[in-house]
Amino acid sequence: MRLEDEIKQPKFKGPFHKAILNIQFTGSWLHSNTTRLLKPYGISEEQFNVLRILKGQYPTPSPLQLIAERMINRMSNTTRLVEKLRQQELVSRNTCPKNRRRVDILITEKGLALLEEIHPVMNAGAETINNITIKEAEELNRILDKLRG
Repeated sequence: MRLEDEIKQPKFKGPFHKAILNIQFTGSWLHSNTTRLLKPYGISEEQFNVLRILKGQYPTPSPLQLIAERMINRMSNTTRLVEKLRQQELVSRNTCPKNRRRVDILITEKGLALLEEIHPVMNAGAETINNITIKEAEELNRILDKLRG
């Protein structure tokens, strides 16, 4: 559906203004969809992002700074997210034996199992954008990368 119809705004200041609003609206739409898919699993989109980062590093523990650097939403409070995941026994936190100021985070077997359970649901959720072609997706990626400079 066209942005004009979605937000009931027939005119924009120009194509750049519309593009910005379109990106923001679409980002919010994608976030809402992901939140809906993850809700039955009791984790947020940001917590899911942390688990995926840790799975990519597994079996090597990750310092908090590495997780923060790789987050999609860099405004997330990584310490709080990790603590919530620790309370659910999805990650473990240990002080690094070589550097006591560093805390190492490791995804647990329970966390890995949860990701395996969520994987097919998220793959099916990715089909929300199957109305564009692979070529269009590649072009969209190119344009978004260019936008961020």
